[in-house]
Amino acid sequence: MCRQSATVCLIKSPTRQHRAIGQLSLRLRTLADPRHRRGKRHPFVSVLLVACSAVLTGARSFAAIGQWARNAPQDALARLGARTATVFGVRVAPSTATIRRVLNTACPGGLADLLGHDPTGADTLAVDGKSARGSRHGDTPAAHLLAAITGDGLTVTQLRVPDKTNEITCFADLLAPYDLTGVTVTADALHCQRDHARFLVEEKTARYAFTVKRNQKNLHGQLAALPWQKTSAKFYDRTRARGRLETRVVQVLTIADLGVDFPHAVQVAKIIRHRIQRTTGKRSRETLYVITDLTSRQASPERIAKIIRSQWTIENRLHFVRDTTFAEDASKIRTGHGPDNMATLRSFAINTLRADGHTNIAAGLRAMSYDSFRRPLDLIGLA
Repeated sequence: MCRQSATVCLIKSPTRQHRAIGQLSLRLRTLADPRHRRGKRHPFVSVLLVACSAVLTGARSFAAIGQWARNAPQDALARLGARTATVFGVRVAPSTATIRRVLNTACPGGLADLLGHDPTGADTLAVDGKSARGSRHGDTPAAHLLAAITGDGLTVTQLRVPDKTNEITCFADLLAPYDLTGVTVTADALHCQRDHARFLVEEKTARYAFTVKRNQKNLHGQLAALPWQKTSAKFYDRTRARGRLETRVVQVLTIADLGVDFPHAVQVAKIIRHRIQRTTGKRSRETLYVITDLTSRQASPERIAKIIRSQWTIENRLHFVRDTTFAEDASKIRTGHGPDNMATLRSFAINTLRADGHTNIAAGLRAMSYDSFRRPLDLIGLA
C-alpha cells in the first residue's frame, strides 16, 4: 500500500532504486497507472511529462497545462512520447480532461517521491506543513501538505495530512523511505515530540534540532529553569531583511545531569531575538529554546544558529515561492489528488530551475516561457 495517507492507493511506494533512476521518463515509468486498462488512449508517462514541462513554463492549472499541450508542435510531442494517430504518424496531445483525470488519480506519495531530491548526505533537512487554501470546498477542509526540504532549498518529498488529524501523525511516514544518516532534521515546536526524536536517532541514524515553545509546557519549564547565567558559549548575529533589523543572541548549555527529560538530548540552546521595524521603530523581543542531540563538538553556538535558520528555508524557498510565483493559495483545484499532485509539480519545477542555476524562480519560469516547447524539455532531459 502507498504510504500516502489522505486517500488509499493500492500500490507500493517507489523504492530507493526507483528514485535513483537518472532519466525522468524512465523514473516515472515505475509509477503505477491508476486508469482502467480499457479506454486508455494516451500513455501515462507522456501525460505526466506534459504536466512537468508545462508547469516549468509557468502553467498554474489543468486548463493551462492543457492549453500548453494543444499548442505543442509535433517535434515536442514526439519528445514527450505523445500517442500517434493515422497512418501518417501524427502526434496527438492529451486533452485537458485527460490531464485532469490523470493528475487527480495518480498516486501522490509516489509522484512526490519520484520527482523529489534525494537527501542522502545533506547537512540539514527542514520539515514543515502548509495548507493549499484554495482547495477548501464546503465542509471539506483545505489540503494540508507536510513537506521536507534540504538546506540547499531542494524539496525532497511531501505527504498530505489526513483530515481530522495533524502533522504529527505523518512525520515518520514522510521521512521513512530515505537514508538520513548524519542529516540534522529540524522542525518547529509542533514536532518537538519524544517519538519523533527516537525515530530519527534510533531508526534513521539522523540528528535532530527541535524548537521548544509553550505547547510543551513541562519541557519548556525545565529548559527555562536551567542555569543560563552560567553559560559561556554564546553567539551573536545581526541581519537586515524585510524592513526590520534583527539581532539574535544564542546561548548553549550541555544538559548532562541537569534533569532534562527528552530522548537523546545533549544540548539546549536559548535564542533571544530583538527586532526593530525600521519604518515604525517598533521593538519586540522573543525567547525560544532549541533542543538537540548534537554534542558541543558537533555543534558550536554558531553552528546551532545556522541550523536554526535552515528551518526558515522551507518557508522562504518553498512555501513562499509556491504562493507568490505559482499563486498556489488561489488555485481552485480541489478534487481527488489534484491539490497534492499540482503542489508536487510546482516543487519539481522549483527544484529543476534551482539545479539549473536559477536563483529567482519567477525569472527562471520566464526564461523557460520564451522558448516554451524546447527549453523545458531540454531541462528535464528529454531526447
